[in-house]
Amino acid sequence: MSLTLRQVRYFVATAEIGQISQAALHLNISQSAVTTAIKELEGLLGVQLFQRSAQGMSLTDAGRHFLNRAYVILRSVDDALNSPLPAARAAGTLRLAASYTVIGYFLPHHLQRLAQWHPQIDIHVFEQEREAIERGLLEGHFDMAVVLTANLTHPDIVSETLFNSERRLWLPAHHRLYERPAVSLADIAAEPYILLTVDEAAQTAMRYWNQAGQQPNVRVRTSSVEAVRSMVANGSGVAILSDLVHRPWSLEGKRIETMTVSDGVPPMSVGLAWHREREPSPAMQALRHYFRDVLQSAASVGPRR
Repeated sequence: MSLTLRQVRYFVATAEIGQISQAALHLNISQSAVTTAIKELEGLLGVQLFQRSAQGMSLTDAGRHFLNRAYVILRSVDDALNSPLPAARAAGTLRLAASYTVIGYFLPHHLQRLAQWHPQIDIHVFEQEREAIERGLLEGHFDMAVVLTANLTHPDIVSETLFNSERRLWLPAHHRLYERPAVSLADIAAEPYILLTVDEAAQTAMRYWNQAGQQPNVRVRTSSVEAVRSMVANGSGVAILSDLVHRPWSLEGKRIETMTVSDGVPPMSVGLAWHREREPSPAMQALRHYFRDVLQSAASVGPRR
């Protein structure tokens, strides 16, 4: 038996979601198909990839190691399918600004791919806060930016949303709220809360909390996503953050579960921004076309739970 992309995709979905039933819903296939693919993969590799329990599927050490390889496999296939023809490549210099969340959790992979797709575009990246990005676009220091578009304020800066990343409740494994069919901000308000502050996350959070007539029981404020991840996994509190920055495991190797909030918490929108009067260069146009092509292809994967 040889390795198949189906086995790799089903394994990754199960590893990220932590339950075969939810992975099957996510993939729009039967549970038995997921179970069979994982058993085939374990037989092929000769190792156990998951620990099975009533709470779901947790990765073994071998499973965590193979997950990294699985991401590389899927990324390589995606690159091969989406690489443009040489005639479509552009040239020039592009001064690209990006906010902390974007550069930390979204942009690096795409910068690598852009270098492969458009080797004649010289991209200079500048990490800045939103106010500095807006000022740089207005004053011509930056050509474009990749930002959280809902944070933009200046009327002369236009934006194009690339994708929306759902914000969900993060909570530790076996938390009592995870057993409920639905959870609201009123339910979450009774829990100790870890509030992220970077990229104006605190201001955004308080807008939807206030609209719901609720207040979070904030115990810790931090600019570090990794600190939030560890504190949630260790049981110090819960948080609401986007799928973009979610990982199912903390640095300590503890599980982090996610749930959709019934109040309709707005998603985090990531997109491109530029000065309204800026004439688009070939490099700017190439960047827009790249993200449209890549993210339109990735959209068929669908959201996680």
